[in-house]
Amino acid sequence: MTSDSDSRALGAFLKARRAQLTPRECGLPETDSVRKVAGLRREEAARLAGISVDYYTRLEQGRVRASVPVLSTLARALRLDEEQQTYLYELAGRTDAHPRRRRPAQRLRPAMRRLLDQLTETPALVLGKRLDILAWNPAATALYTDFAALPASRRNYMRLLFTDPVVRALHRAWAHDAREAVAALRMEAAAEPDDPDLAKLVGELSLQDPDFRTWWAEHRVSSASYGTKHYRHHLVGDLTLDCDTWSSPDGSGQRLMILTAEPGSPSHDALRILTSWTTGHPTTAGTEDLTR
Repeated sequence: MTSDSDSRALGAFLKARRAQLTPRECGLPETDSVRKVAGLRREEAARLAGISVDYYTRLEQGRVRASVPVLSTLARALRLDEEQQTYLYELAGRTDAHPRRRRPAQRLRPAMRRLLDQLTETPALVLGKRLDILAWNPAATALYTDFAALPASRRNYMRLLFTDPVVRALHRAWAHDAREAVAALRMEAAAEPDDPDLAKLVGELSLQDPDFRTWWAEHRVSSASYGTKHYRHHLVGDLTLDCDTWSSPDGSGQRLMILTAEPGSPSHDALRILTSWTTGHPTTAGTEDLTR
């Protein structure tokens, strides 16, 4: 059974998806009248799905539970891809009718673990598919957050950037950094178009954050592997760090993200102070907690 919050989330997802489509994309005639809403009107979405406007309205308002046939026709009408369909069925509590594909768990490469163990004064993360955080060193914990205290499902760079108040406040240029991260995730979506976990992540963030929804709809992509991050840490103040990302050569999609400061700079001194407080802490996440 779906909860009231799930029904509201389903309605919000339908509304957001409807706003992303145009009549022309869906084969509907365009009129000269001024449109008061972005994308399709409710009447048009209902017509495409072959259901009444009243029933579709109640779906968006979370006042009725969608049946499997209705979900199927909605998926076609709103041109949902595999990821979006998976998310639709999950929100509707109908996963039995649209089973997820089981995917192998991401496993941290031993070479990546060794690299993390050797980086003692440099914050470093290992990022997997969908920007999942697979492992980290104590310096990264000191800079960002206590990753070990988070459920494995929340250890995702994008999710933390948009939904974690501490991580979000850390970024002095949050809008720039977040938009770049969305563009990087878009690049991943092109490589993994049928990844249901990516669909779930995108669906959740689209509903929770209007900036994410706007930037995702731009279809901007980026494969940049370096840049500069501007942070404001609650303990050591402002930090300007170079961010470099190194891809694993084995095709696993795992990347080592390293943050460094110019030697002798105030940021370098602050980073040394910050990382000195973490000496002796555990270095990386256990692979048994990694999912997907």
